[in-house]
Amino acid sequence: MSNYEVVVPKLGESIIEATITKWLKNEGDMIHEDDSIVEIATDKVDSEIPSLVSGKLVKKLFKEGDLVPVGAVFAIIDTAGEKAVLPESKVSVEEKQADSCQAEPTIAALSANPVVIGETEDKSHPETGSFSGTRFYSPLVRSIALQENISFTELDGISGTGKDDRLTKQDLLNYLKDRQQGIKPVENQAQTLAASAPVVAPQAIQQIIPGEDRMVEMDRIRQLIASHMVKSVQTSAHVTSFQEVDMTRVVQWRDKNKEAFLKRENEKLTFTPVFIEAIAKAVRDFPLVNVSVDGTKVIIHKSVNIGMAVSLPNFNLIVPVIRNAHEKSLLGIVKTVNDLAQRARISKLVPDEISGGTISLTNLGSFGTLMGTPIINQPQTAIVAVGAIKKRAVVIETPDGDTIAIRPIMMMSVTYDHRVIDGALGGQFLNSLVHHLETFDNNQTI
Repeated sequence: MSNYEVVVPKLGESIIEATITKWLKNEGDMIHEDDSIVEIATDKVDSEIPSLVSGKLVKKLFKEGDLVPVGAVFAIIDTAGEKAVLPESKVSVEEKQADSCQAEPTIAALSANPVVIGETEDKSHPETGSFSGTRFYSPLVRSIALQENISFTELDGISGTGKDDRLTKQDLLNYLKDRQQGIKPVENQAQTLAASAPVVAPQAIQQIIPGEDRMVEMDRIRQLIASHMVKSVQTSAHVTSFQEVDMTRVVQWRDKNKEAFLKRENEKLTFTPVFIEAIAKAVRDFPLVNVSVDGTKVIIHKSVNIGMAVSLPNFNLIVPVIRNAHEKSLLGIVKTVNDLAQRARISKLVPDEISGGTISLTNLGSFGTLMGTPIINQPQTAIVAVGAIKKRAVVIETPDGDTIAIRPIMMMSVTYDHRVIDGALGGQFLNSLVHHLETFDNNQTI
């Protein structure tokens, strides 16, 4: 008998958990290598997890709707086709309670009921088997805690040196060493602050719902978008700068090439690839806009990976990424943009295609909006918004004097994180964007 533990693979940068949306195999089913076992969903994309081995599915450790951390074991396959014996770490909370209802729950329960960031259960009565979920713990940390019989209450009190107070392996080993020597550890700062802070109950907003109104639940993607947007506003100091752009040269070029391109490539030639190219060039001019923040450190990204907001048929949003846009030709950007946008609308993107962005673009003009102040897509620090292109009478400066002419004008904005990007840098970056669009080579071929 040989048991193989199936784990949630790495699903992309910053993704730490996934929701099991549908089991594709049942316990007792025979599975071949590369067979899909389960469908999962993250805040960015839905996908299937295939089996890397052949055998019998003997145990499903999570139910549909459960949140599972990346790296956690979610199923066991007997590669010899026999019934598997679960390791101690996979015993359910209920089974642990039956064995010892008076014992404080330890990290052993985590494998069956993973801790999810943002969820906290009552710790005041440990005999009930509930536990704290104030921090996410890696599988390695959980394994060490299990071996050392460390409870969640004790684990939550250990100060972490990782990002966002994440508890690392070395933090836990140092704690164990100090505990053996009788040294009192420094309390987790987040736990101390939380304990000392006054508890303010959220004030419920009473609403009267008329009989003709109806109430519907947000779908999973909308809930995740809402959480992501609120978190971004709470994290970054948002500032937005605006400028008008004379799109004459870009419009002339597109009008001249769109029909031939559609006939040759069977694809539409839109303005979006031109905006992507302009952002890549402006980032080259001002690389300190292409950054992210890690505590008090600024990460300057070498690659220019531009996220492109795509509206889905159900009015939700997804942001596929044009990687290394600064290295692509305009034709290469056009092909990439069309491919990602098409597959985004039919849910055919893979996790790597919606992660790793360093700066984003949202095209508000496709819906007739003139201008907007978009929210930064964390952990990025800048997002460009373009509005609708409208013909307007504008003043044109010439060597022979000023004149009034009709021009296609577009409002463009840049929202940036004022923690690391000041108005001077944000303004210069926006000036660079405008310059690259207004001096666009309308004689180039594609």
